[in-house]
Amino acid sequence: MNESSTLSPGEERITGIVEKVSFFSESSGFSVLRLGGKEGRDAVTVVGYVAAVNLGQHVEAVGCWHNDKSWGLQFKATTLGVIPPDTLEGMTKYLTSGMVKGIGPHLAKVLLKAYGMEVFTVIEDHPEQLLGLPGIGKKKLSQIVAAWAEQRAVKKIMLFLHSHGVSTSRIARIFRLYGDDAVAVVSANPYRLVHDIPGIGFRSADQIARNIGIPTDSPLRARAGIGHALQELSFEGHCRVPEPMLLAACRRLLDIPEPVLEEALRQELSIGTIVAVEQDGTKSYYLVALFRAERGVAKSISRIMKGTLPWGALDVATVIPEAEKESAIELSESQRSAVALALSSKFMVITGGPGVGKTTIINTILKILATDKLNVLLCAPTGRAAKRLAEATGMEAKTIHRLLEFDPFARDFRRGSSNPLEADLVIVDEASMIDVVLMNRLLAAVSSRSALIFAGDVDQLPPVGPGFVLADMINSGVLPVVRLTEIFRQAQSSMIIVNAHRINCGELPFPFPQAGAVADEAAALSDFYVVPSGSTADILRRMLLVVAERIPARFGMEPFRDIQVLTPMNKGALGTKALNTLLQQSLNPHAVRKIVRFETMYAEGDKVIQMVNNYDKEIFNGDIGRITLVDEEESILRVEYDGREVLYEFGELDEIALAYAITIHKSQGSEYPAVVIPLSMQHYTLLERNLIYTAVTRAKKLVMIIGDPKALSMAIGNKRSSERMTGLSALLAEGTDDYPRQ
Repeated sequence: MNESSTLSPGEERITGIVEKVSFFSESSGFSVLRLGGKEGRDAVTVVGYVAAVNLGQHVEAVGCWHNDKSWGLQFKATTLGVIPPDTLEGMTKYLTSGMVKGIGPHLAKVLLKAYGMEVFTVIEDHPEQLLGLPGIGKKKLSQIVAAWAEQRAVKKIMLFLHSHGVSTSRIARIFRLYGDDAVAVVSANPYRLVHDIPGIGFRSADQIARNIGIPTDSPLRARAGIGHALQELSFEGHCRVPEPMLLAACRRLLDIPEPVLEEALRQELSIGTIVAVEQDGTKSYYLVALFRAERGVAKSISRIMKGTLPWGALDVATVIPEAEKESAIELSESQRSAVALALSSKFMVITGGPGVGKTTIINTILKILATDKLNVLLCAPTGRAAKRLAEATGMEAKTIHRLLEFDPFARDFRRGSSNPLEADLVIVDEASMIDVVLMNRLLAAVSSRSALIFAGDVDQLPPVGPGFVLADMINSGVLPVVRLTEIFRQAQSSMIIVNAHRINCGELPFPFPQAGAVADEAAALSDFYVVPSGSTADILRRMLLVVAERIPARFGMEPFRDIQVLTPMNKGALGTKALNTLLQQSLNPHAVRKIVRFETMYAEGDKVIQMVNNYDKEIFNGDIGRITLVDEEESILRVEYDGREVLYEFGELDEIALAYAITIHKSQGSEYPAVVIPLSMQHYTLLERNLIYTAVTRAKKLVMIIGDPKALSMAIGNKRSSERMTGLSALLAEGTDDYPRQ
């Protein structure tokens, strides 16, 4: 191992030959390498990101030493790259490693015998000389020259991108996408990286652009900025962005002359990446994908409603009482009206809070239609929501992605307008979670002969993605909608349900602590508590106490299986990251086998959540499981989800997160026996009524809000988030699927 002088305080440069590739991720470039020393020195473990690496290569790493609790002494590299070896032994290992295609062990010996330490110079500068050696003809020479050029290109790309502030982990992705053209592509338009490379945002690309000399008032930058501004506004849920809102966002982001911005806007419109529409005398702009999605939803709804009922006309005065008798239930007048409307409608929306009978209505409809042997499909946005729907109806229910037969290789759905679903009736639950893009794909796959029922609570949080389709359908005023508000007798005894409706009406839950009140440790058993806590430290102390001790002791619930902590945000002392660390230490303190990846420690016994859909593993966003195995030797981790074990390589652990605490957004579509909600003025920017309402309605048996009563009161009084800028409601109301375009 060769070491140079220190580059900066605490930083070193080391070089060595790769003896073992313990781990290498093709997608991210994350590597764990064993570098061999020389002259009797021990091998060392180097952790870092590299575009490509193989056994026998000579690598250079710049970074610092770190004594990892689980892994021992490691060299954590901030930069890691392959360099030409500088010894005969290194050259031998490099040439015999297979990195240079066309050169195997035998030919490597021939080359080294002929040229010794000059072998790399000959290959690079005078490759024609190789033709005189045994085993090398013109074809073999071409292969060697091409392979050598590829290695040189990788190094050139690394040097170029590193010099312009791109991390090695991103370089690996860039090289895999653009190959030898990476330098040319990035030099011509670094803003392409925003769309092509996950993890590179506009600001990163903008910094690269500045580094390579692209002016701040460049039309290229202005056009990229407009797209980025619209994208950022879509992350806030907006589809249709009024011109003043867009221009203000662009000015804040770009700080460029107005004529440049206006010209860039014209260019983006001319090539069709954005669309301008006129609505109510105001010009607005769309990203083209969202424009097409909104128009597609409106068009599909119109198409479906024009069809004939698959089951024909039914005598509701007869079939509804028969279904009531068979199910031994008595519907309310509002429920009977909802069932009657559903049986006479091709398209219908059922909305309402907990305890108002949405499931009873769906089951009654299914009971009536079951006699006609109709083909009924049930679905929901998430795996957990689909499981709940299946349990409630006794029928199979799928996620929307599974219903539409998502193909992970094609990255697209097999079901669509040209291959519609074979169904007489499609029922979609938890519809408030569906954004406009997914809704467009779902509706396109529903046949014109099918009937469609959406069920959901429109007062919950809007979708994570853009749009609020359920609200737009209800607000259009032209679609059949049933809004259920009556809480039934069996639900009135639950303070969870009563208080959920109070919160939704802007009223404080009962009992609500008075100013200056302290938690009553001896309070009578209930299913809803507001525990007043002042400081963050006090909230954390009480949260740990109730999760680990009080709830298990008083209610007989098991912390891992039954209790879910829900918090408004990811960051901060009361965010998921901090809470998970504390809860992990409290609930799983004696775990032996554990590893640290992506700045998170995972141990056997930990509760984890899947953060993205993984169709290869058949595990989906929001699924919660428990780690059953951490195997350092094989670099794998195993998680059990509802009795099924799923295997992860260590490099895939960015797909999961600890789940002792999750965000309220992440909990949508799920239910838990007990939820604990820490709340403080730290969450000021997120304190909204539907946030608290959504969190409370996730609980089946117990709600415990721990925090500042002022924060709870403020959240309940704030009802602003439903105001998303969309155009779908107007499209539906006007009975059209298009806008006046500019």
